[in-house]
Amino acid sequence: MNAPLLSRRSFIVAGLSAAGGLAVGFALDGTAQALPIAAQPWTPEGKPAGEINAWILIEPDDTIVIRVAKSEMGEGIFTALPMIVAEELECDWSKVRPEYASPNRNVVEHGVYQQMGTGGSRSVRGSREFLQQAGASARARLIEAAARRWNVPASECMARASKVLHEASGRSATYGALAAEAAAVKLGAEPAIKSPDQYKLIGRPTARLDTPVKVTGEAKFGIDTRVPDMVYAAVAACPVFGGKLKTFEEAPIRGRRGFVGVVPLDGAVAVVFDRFWRAKEALKALPVEWDIGEAAKTDSAQFCALYREALDGPAATARNDGDADKAMGSATKIVEALYEVPHLAHAPMEPLNCTAHWTADRVDVWMGTQAPDRALALAAEAGGVKPENVFVHNCFLGGGFGRRAVNDELKQAVLVSKAVGKPVKLVWTREEDIRHDRYRPQAALRFKAGLGADGMPVALNLRTAVGSLLRSLGMGKVENGIEPSAVEGLANTQYRSPNIKVDCVLKNTHVPVMFWRSVGSSQNAFAVESFIDELAHAAGKDPYLYRRALLSDRPDFVNVLDTLATKGDWGKPMPAGSGRGIAIHEAFGTIVGEIAEVAVSKTGEVRVERIVAAIDCGHVVNPTTVAMQVESAVIYGLTAALYGEITIKDGRVEQGNFDDYPMVRMADAPHIETHLALSGGKKWGGIGEPGTPPVAPAVTNAIFAATGRRIRSLPIKNENLSGA
Repeated sequence: MNAPLLSRRSFIVAGLSAAGGLAVGFALDGTAQALPIAAQPWTPEGKPAGEINAWILIEPDDTIVIRVAKSEMGEGIFTALPMIVAEELECDWSKVRPEYASPNRNVVEHGVYQQMGTGGSRSVRGSREFLQQAGASARARLIEAAARRWNVPASECMARASKVLHEASGRSATYGALAAEAAAVKLGAEPAIKSPDQYKLIGRPTARLDTPVKVTGEAKFGIDTRVPDMVYAAVAACPVFGGKLKTFEEAPIRGRRGFVGVVPLDGAVAVVFDRFWRAKEALKALPVEWDIGEAAKTDSAQFCALYREALDGPAATARNDGDADKAMGSATKIVEALYEVPHLAHAPMEPLNCTAHWTADRVDVWMGTQAPDRALALAAEAGGVKPENVFVHNCFLGGGFGRRAVNDELKQAVLVSKAVGKPVKLVWTREEDIRHDRYRPQAALRFKAGLGADGMPVALNLRTAVGSLLRSLGMGKVENGIEPSAVEGLANTQYRSPNIKVDCVLKNTHVPVMFWRSVGSSQNAFAVESFIDELAHAAGKDPYLYRRALLSDRPDFVNVLDTLATKGDWGKPMPAGSGRGIAIHEAFGTIVGEIAEVAVSKTGEVRVERIVAAIDCGHVVNPTTVAMQVESAVIYGLTAALYGEITIKDGRVEQGNFDDYPMVRMADAPHIETHLALSGGKKWGGIGEPGTPPVAPAVTNAIFAATGRRIRSLPIKNENLSGA
């Protein structure tokens, strides 16, 4: 008999009880009931009466539903974006409930939610103005509705705490009572939005709205999806990237219990059963022959040699100030260094998965995606239906980091559902997720500097060889051999020198690459900030003061550095075997500086004990989520710096799970401090990614301070620091 399905949350609760533990249910304040985050069913003809605009629905009980067009993957935008709307709406924050905006509506109403993708740390900085406008417009409509009801000028009314007030007569009306009338109001002109000095909610530390459902286990991630008559698919792709499915033999597994079918895919094969475990085990037993191609003869050692050799070949020039080559000849001292970084996996905690239901005239998809609008287009293409007949039901994401912006699993799920005629939940195993990722590019960077008599650089030559993301993703031409992500942090370095030359060589292998948290800044900041430290040492200067001198014309950088030095105890003595390292980098409109405190044992074991971060993103919506994001970025960057590497042997990835692709664990996590050093003005920088780039160089610079050993190749685990 088939046992009833037991959810992982039910299993945990049951396990606690069986083990003698205590499972306690409790409620947390801050939301209007629990969050049903999925977009409510929507049709052009069936808009709710209290919908003021596409972003705001006000229920009769005064619940304020604020629609979020971005994806919540732990970064806190399910709170930050509603805060922006609520700031202008003047509503009771305790009554706010966010839900996902409908990608289908975005298609039918010609981009009413604008760009729905989440990435590049753009959620707040790219949405703030029009979200403020949506809130201000709704507030003005509510005031106008009340004024008409009372037959008074709208100028005599005001909005506060989800009510419209007419103080002269003492009358008031709740938003819930006015919503239907407000929805019919046409404004003569849109109201002005607030400036930062007028904010009352934005900038205030605020509890996250998604926390209660995540604490209680009510939160629904893509992998939690259950729909009627659903079957399960396990998938295996050719172990060598670019290889093809040659043959498979279905007969050995056809008689297994729960068998539904085997579906060939582009370079992969899916096995479908009534349970995922059965599908996964049957896939292991399925005889498959692959056409692996010439790429099967490659390995990581070849790639390292390839990238080093590329640095000696022709290159495109991304920046050329003065004459760096000539200035090198008159320098007092020459400093050169080669830095190398490996491929890295995204490794989200929730492996890729998608549930799809294909019918001849409609496709439904349930998943966590960073790009619901692009996911909709992909589902329409794979299913052969019109985009307006595709419904993407976005869920919470168990980690994205860029990987869930390109949904390979979605296309597979739609094709499998179409082939078997049933709703299909397709899940990549952890091994499939790591071995068939689209990785952070491998890179080699060779830098050369000429120092003057004062120790300052009279010339800088920065050269990188790195994989092209756009070419790998097939996202269009790379103009003039320069890709923005390849040279970010290099071509726009703020360090002063009269002669700067930046060269770029784009070099791809058969290994697919794509956006990874902080993109090109992740490898380029490691190289630049390590090199600046080397220059400071060669000049006999303090690394903090050396940076400060090179950035003296940028008061925002100087403010971050000074805040960092003060909060990070720069210059304070440390025990033998310990050291501090400093790094600063600007990415996605935000400057982040970090100091790492590191201890290295006599046997060469590295322990990162403390990370202090100072940030200038101009303005902050929610300081609580900023601190969380920095902590997340530090742990992500620290994992990469200490352990992260994807290696290739016989054309295929060697790593497959967290045993050979380890993460920083809680017991090893450093104490992390976050300090704001905001410059204000018109600046609104991103926060999800900029905290990652300074981590690796701050740590390796600290290791140098502790041991005298320079680390120029990551990960740190490959270095022998015993007796350093």
